[in-house]
Amino acid sequence: MFASVVSAAEGDAETTSYNWDAAKLGAGIALGLAGVGTGLSQGPIGAAAVGMIAEDSSKFVTGLIFTALPETIVLFGFLALFLL
Repeated sequence: MFASVVSAAEGDAETTSYNWDAAKLGAGIALGLAGVGTGLSQGPIGAAAVGMIAEDSSKFVTGLIFTALPETIVLFGFLALFLL
């Protein structure tokens, strides 16, 4: 009985690996959902940007900026990945 109390206080291998596994799972979910959100938002934005550029070619930079904005969401996913 004393040995189990000591090993529980020190943190045995099963508890430690479970915490790391949960962190890795959370990081993967964060990055995956960030990628899905970016993909879903970038489609309509890209279509609108192409239409805007087709009507007025001087708005190319604006269309490019609007297309690149959703990609910052993935950067937040990478940030969560590295923080976990």
